[in-house]
Amino acid sequence: MSRRNGGAESGASTAAVFGEVLRHFREAALLTQEGLARQIPCDRSHVARVEAGTRVPQDTFAKSCDELLGTGGVLLRLWGRIDWYPQVEHPDWFERRVRMDAEAVSLLSYQANVIPGLLQTQDYAWALFARHIVDQDEVAERVKARMSRQRRFLAPDGPLFVAVLDESCLRTRVGGTAIMRDQFAHLLEVGQRPNIRIQVVPADDPDIDRPNTSMSLITLPDGHQWVYSESLDQGHFNDNPALFARHRHTYDVLRADALSARESAALISDLMKGYEHDEQSRTQRGNLDQEQLQRHKRRGLHRNSPRLLRNRHRPRQQEP
Repeated sequence: MSRRNGGAESGASTAAVFGEVLRHFREAALLTQEGLARQIPCDRSHVARVEAGTRVPQDTFAKSCDELLGTGGVLLRLWGRIDWYPQVEHPDWFERRVRMDAEAVSLLSYQANVIPGLLQTQDYAWALFARHIVDQDEVAERVKARMSRQRRFLAPDGPLFVAVLDESCLRTRVGGTAIMRDQFAHLLEVGQRPNIRIQVVPADDPDIDRPNTSMSLITLPDGHQWVYSESLDQGHFNDNPALFARHRHTYDVLRADALSARESAALISDLMKGYEHDEQSRTQRGNLDQEQLQRHKRRGLHRNSPRLLRNRHRPRQQEP
């Protein structure tokens, strides 16, 4: 769904306004944050952060809440009116790529090791940036900038976006179990959009010719085509037609050898279920540990309590 800029007058705390409205409908439905999160499904912390105005929800989150809380579509309409990313700043070296994303008619990408930025959830992006950036404010700005790039591609009328992911993207764990589970759920959701296709290159096929680095093939409205790749803190652009043709050939062969979009979705779904199982097992172990701890405490209280002497009844001896 496309977003409309709410203007400076709505920028004071539009995310907080959305959160207040969500909280109002949730409480009216007699649901706790945990209860709503379980039905969406997502983490309770995500609902809490959205209500606090510190986390930007996806349009699918707003739509799910509308359906579960019976709001008549109020949250989704409000979501569409909010300018979630006002005055976003990108690193200087990345600005040129951002401008291309804003007008590209098609984007073909190959990614290794981590989920591409245009497909990342906020929590995944946060965990990824936090590995190397200590300043939490800088992490927040980087995440906000990354999320702002996604808007155009996630809109119903967004440009063609084909993402070919090496299986290492799915196998590399970023953050905790819940973050990975939600990231896979997000991939499954966006992969169903008419302009987005996600395909996975299986790791167990050594005959597949993989590019040496992640890359993007960008086509602009005037037909100009660019090859984009990155090194450490630097972007590389090349519009040589011969180079683009060579990389496009490599990309087309790679995509043909990759799993189909449907097969890729099945693999992602299986991996997501694995994380869900791990999380359930950890929750059960936590509950068991808590129960054992309570038993231990009760035994300790019983052992440490003062013992009361009981007068035992003795039978009276008969007189001779």
